[in-house]
Amino acid sequence: MSSDHFRPDNDNPVHAVHRPTDTARLPLLERLRRTADDPRRRILFTGATVLTMDPALGTLDPGDLLVVGSTVAAVGPDLRARGAATDAIVVDATGTVLAPGFVDTHRHAWQAQLRRIMPDVNDLAGYVSTTLAGFAPAYRPHDMYLGTRLAALAALDAGITTMLDFSHNSRSAAHSDAAVRGLADSGIRGVHAAMGPHFGAWDRQWPADLARLHARYGSDLTTVRLAALATDRIAGPELAYGPELARMAQELGIGVSVDAVFGEESSKAILGWARQGLLGEHLTLIHATGLSPDAWRAVADTGTTIALAPTSDAQIGLENAVPAVDEALAVGVRPGLSIDVEVALAGDMFTQMRALHTVQRMRAVHAAYGTDREPVRIDTHDVLGFATLHGARTCGLGEVTGSLTPGKQADLLVITADEINNLPLNDPTGTVVLGSDARNIDTVLVAGKVRKWAGRVLDADLPTLRAEAAASRDHILRTARGPAAPRPRTAD
Repeated sequence: MSSDHFRPDNDNPVHAVHRPTDTARLPLLERLRRTADDPRRRILFTGATVLTMDPALGTLDPGDLLVVGSTVAAVGPDLRARGAATDAIVVDATGTVLAPGFVDTHRHAWQAQLRRIMPDVNDLAGYVSTTLAGFAPAYRPHDMYLGTRLAALAALDAGITTMLDFSHNSRSAAHSDAAVRGLADSGIRGVHAAMGPHFGAWDRQWPADLARLHARYGSDLTTVRLAALATDRIAGPELAYGPELARMAQELGIGVSVDAVFGEESSKAILGWARQGLLGEHLTLIHATGLSPDAWRAVADTGTTIALAPTSDAQIGLENAVPAVDEALAVGVRPGLSIDVEVALAGDMFTQMRALHTVQRMRAVHAAYGTDREPVRIDTHDVLGFATLHGARTCGLGEVTGSLTPGKQADLLVITADEINNLPLNDPTGTVVLGSDARNIDTVLVAGKVRKWAGRVLDADLPTLRAEAAASRDHILRTARGPAAPRPRTAD
C-alpha cells in the first residue's frame, strides 16, 4: 500500500488505504453498507492489478475499477483522471489483485455440518451408504438451512461468489425452502439445483415442486435449476435424467445439472440424449470421467457444459479417478470447477485449481516422457478461467458474472498480494492460483454489496454458528440410519 492512514481526498471525502489492519476502514465499511441498496452508489478501486478474465480487456497493472450499484461500470488505467472519483467511495487497492469471484459449479451444501467426517473414504459405495443412505434421512429442514448457509458463508470466505448447490436431499417442500433460504441469507449468488433424495422416506414432491420453487425464489441473486443423475445405477430410474425431466425444465425455462456422469453407462446415456435432442447449453454434466470419445464429441457438438470435480474424482474413486480436463479441451470444451462433498474434501477453490493444474501437467509430462514430444500443458490462466469465466457459463450465468466486464454484476475479490505468503507480486495470475488462500481474500463483493471486508465475513455470528453446527451434527449422528460414520484413526 502507498500509505497506512485514513486521509481525505480532493475529489471525495471518503478515501481509505486498503489494509486489513487499518481501523480507519471501519467508517468506510459503514458507508458502504449504509448505501448498499442505492443503485447510484459508486465505488472506485484504484491502483490494483486487475485480472479482468475478459479476453478483450486482459490484465491491467495498475488499473482501476468502478462499481455503480450492482454492476461493474468501468475498468481501465487511472479512471480518476476521467472523473470516476466524483461522488465515489474511493478504495486504495494498491498492493492487491482484483479478480472476478470464483464460481463453484457443484456442491452438496447441505452436508456442511458433517465436514471431513469421512476423510479417508475409499470408494463411491462407501460415500453413498454412509452419507446418502445413512445421514441424509435424519435431516430436518433446519439442518438443511444450517448446512447450506454454513457452506455458503465458507465459500464467500474463500472467494467463491457463486455457488451451485446440488441439493439432493429435498425430502419435502420445507426442506427445499430451507435450503434456498440458507443461500439467500448468506448473500452469495446461489443456484439451487433441486433433486429428490436417493434413499429413505420423502414426500415425493419433486420434481413437480420445481415450478413453485422457480416462481417463488427466482431473483437477481438466486437461480433455480433441475438436478438429476445420469443413470439409474445409484438410486433407480426416478432420479435419472431423460425426456420427462428435460421437458419439465424446458417448460419452466430452467437449466439442468446432471451428477454421477462417468463411465460406459453414462457414455451410452449421453449418446441417447443426443439422439433425443436433450443435450445443449442448458445442460451441465458433472464429473465426466471415463467417457467415450463418441460421448465427448456429442457434448462438444451440442454446446453441453462440463463441471469437473478434480479432488472428488480421486478421493472417492470415480471411474478412472482422473479429472477429464484433457478430454474436454481436446473437443473444445472449457469446463467449470466444483467442490462436490465437504464430508471428505476441502471446500475452497484454491485446492481445486491447484489439484487440476498439477494433475494435468503430470499427465502431460508422463505421456511425453522418453519421447521427443513436447508435453501439452495447461497454464495458470487456463485454470483461473475454469474457476471464473467458464464456471459462470457452466451455471448458465455467463452473461451475469465470471469476468470483470463492464455491464456484468460486480462479483469481485480483492486479494492481498503484499502478505508474507505472496510478496513480492511478480505474476498476478500465478499468485492467485498457486500462492493465495482464504487469508488473502481481503474483500468480497457480490452484486456490488460487501460480503467480506478486511478479512472478515460479514453477517456471520461465529459463536452461534459453532453451537448450531455442533447441535445439528449431533442430532444427525444420533438419529441416522445405516452404516455408522468412520471413526477417526488413532495413533498406533
